[in-house]
Amino acid sequence: MRINWRMGGAQGAGVDTSANVFGAAIARAGYYIFGNREYFSNIKGRHSYFSVVISDKAQHSVDIKTNILAAFDAETVFQHFDEATECIIYDKAHEQVDIEKVRSIEPEIAARQAGILKDAGLETTISDIAKYAKRKGIRMIPIDYSTRMSGIVKELKIDPFVAERARNMICIGASFALLGLDERYMYEAINTAFAKKELFLDLNTRAARTGMASAENAYSLGELKASGHRVQLDGNTISALGKLTGGLRFQSYYPITPASDESTYIEANQLLENKGGETQGVVVVQTEDELAAINAANGAALTGARAATATSGPGFSLMNEGISWAGMNEVPVLITYYMRGSPATGLPTRSGQSDIKLALNAGHGEFARIIMASGDHDEIFDDAILAMNLAELCQTPAVHIIEKTIANSYSVMDEEKLRSSGSRIERGKIVYPEDPEGYKRFEFSEDGISPRAFLGHARIYYTGDEHNEQGHITEESANRTRMYEKRIRKLEAAERYLKDSQKANIVGDSDTVLLTWGSPKGAIMDAMEILKSVGIELEMVQIRTFSPYPTDLIRKALAGKKRIIAVENDYGALGAEILTERTGIMPTNYILKWNGRPMARDEIMDAVKEILKTDAKRVVLNGGK
Repeated sequence: MRINWRMGGAQGAGVDTSANVFGAAIARAGYYIFGNREYFSNIKGRHSYFSVVISDKAQHSVDIKTNILAAFDAETVFQHFDEATECIIYDKAHEQVDIEKVRSIEPEIAARQAGILKDAGLETTISDIAKYAKRKGIRMIPIDYSTRMSGIVKELKIDPFVAERARNMICIGASFALLGLDERYMYEAINTAFAKKELFLDLNTRAARTGMASAENAYSLGELKASGHRVQLDGNTISALGKLTGGLRFQSYYPITPASDESTYIEANQLLENKGGETQGVVVVQTEDELAAINAANGAALTGARAATATSGPGFSLMNEGISWAGMNEVPVLITYYMRGSPATGLPTRSGQSDIKLALNAGHGEFARIIMASGDHDEIFDDAILAMNLAELCQTPAVHIIEKTIANSYSVMDEEKLRSSGSRIERGKIVYPEDPEGYKRFEFSEDGISPRAFLGHARIYYTGDEHNEQGHITEESANRTRMYEKRIRKLEAAERYLKDSQKANIVGDSDTVLLTWGSPKGAIMDAMEILKSVGIELEMVQIRTFSPYPTDLIRKALAGKKRIIAVENDYGALGAEILTERTGIMPTNYILKWNGRPMARDEIMDAVKEILKTDAKRVVLNGGK
């Protein structure tokens, strides 16, 4: 069972809050959810929407099509009416609104949506959308939001302006009524969200109640018994939890979308109680810019603290000098790289994978870099811990890639998964020298990894120049050759440490392989399940570690395959280009998307069918508004 629900409204009107309340109510009934938030890069006013998938088993992606469209403004109806398949909840007062009168909608979208109606012989008002929907067998549910809100305002004797944001809870209530679930789950979710604000608790409860009275049961979902305890989390929070679990002690950042949410969560939870009941802390520093952020994290790491920073595209570009310095000085620092639409400012609140080669070559010059890319929320948690371990075990910078798609997606996770993670804290060759004066910070070793002392425990020299074992600057050629090789040889140690499942994720067994990395994993996994039920067997090969690259493992996995389809959120299939560089293997077909929106399950299904039917070499997706 899988139901897709989508709600939209103006940015700043409470879309995110109300969607989270809705998701929490569904989760309380025992169902899994997967939610994705899409929003413009302005503070208030532009269109924002939230998609939630409801299922009796874990889901990892959204669809372009949605069973239920819940709108509390006219723009949402205009933007998404062609994606709804069963129900549209809308404001009855907007029925005569024409798309040409909605000034906030982008002209290109307005023209496209108006064209759909005109091609159907209709005008461009919401009343015409109702006619369009009727022809498609879609149920329209008009609600007079203003009348219902006026009644609540009179009952509570409050300012209408204060009550306005509860309008969206009417929409949520109507959506919940369609599912046929016990209304107590909705009231419990509202109580949790507004428990500390009695007026807003009462206001939102009344709004949800009148919304639930506005719609009839359409699905009759029953309560599911959930085993254990589940939590609703987004990718930013899961990364923060992974870092905290992995022993993080210092985090620096400069505010940037979508990375900032991770740092602010850590800052709000920086005092931790360990198993012995002792309170320990994490220092969180907001710096003046991104170069200062990476340099602060480098300095913290040199003192012995497990140190990290978090940023997105433009910020990562500014960090390159500090990353290169860390490479030269063998600094174990973690950079969590929240990848978004580029180049330049690009699409600051949308997603993309086009920065993969920037991450792989971060900082000028050749040196060992650990590069990991998570494909879902479970991997984010484990990879955050693993990346910190690898940074310290190999004494080199590590980059953990999390795309905006999964950073701003929500899912219900079994708490036991977080508690029973197989990852443990490993810090590598830490020493406290008996002879601080004779200590060699960059001592040559077979594995390229020197014994590491912290600042204050030995005489240590750090410089941006080439240096000898003590750290003194030198340009002597033989030393340069050995020291250069020493830094790169760390990747061999990292490769030995990593399990095959941490290097790549291989699912299924077929002559047709979907080759991917990062966020498309969720849509692929969900699509594979449905395609298998109609006789289409597929295999997924997901690259999880780009440095060290799992060359032998991937060559073996792809050997003899009839069709290799690269699936990526960029124009040039850049991850597949890296595959070709490392293995000599080229994809036979491509499924690509670069409009900033996440890959959806139904898009993947349609694209795979097209390739199998026509052998199309390149299928470009453009779903999402």
